Amino acid sequence: MKKSLLTTFVAATSLLFTSMTFAIELDDAKDQGLVGEQTDGYLGAVVSQPDVIALIKEVNNKRKAKYSQLASKNNLTLEQVEKLAAKKAYEKTASGHYVLVNGNWVKK
Repeated sequence: MKKSLLTTFVAATSLLFTSMTFAIELDDAKDQGLVGEQTDGYLGAVVSQPDVIALIKEVNNKRKAKYSQLASKNNLTLEQVEKLAAKKAYEKTASGHYVLVNGNWVKK
């Protein structure tokens, strides 16, 4: 089980870098304070506008597919993988980017 969690943790970490396939748009949105990391392992809208919502939907759909794949592969629940990914996303969030804390967006 420990090895499985470690594998999942590493995979979740690599998922964050996988998100860089559309990094320009996502990085721009983060730099502009339009999106932030939520406690559920998914991206959220700091500023609600159509292009931001579309980006979030695209990113979150890809994340959920990957999380589901990792959960199945490692005999974990989707919620366990989402929790690991959220923790890693919070750690990896750059200073000045938004994270959701107690229901409020705050700059890290």
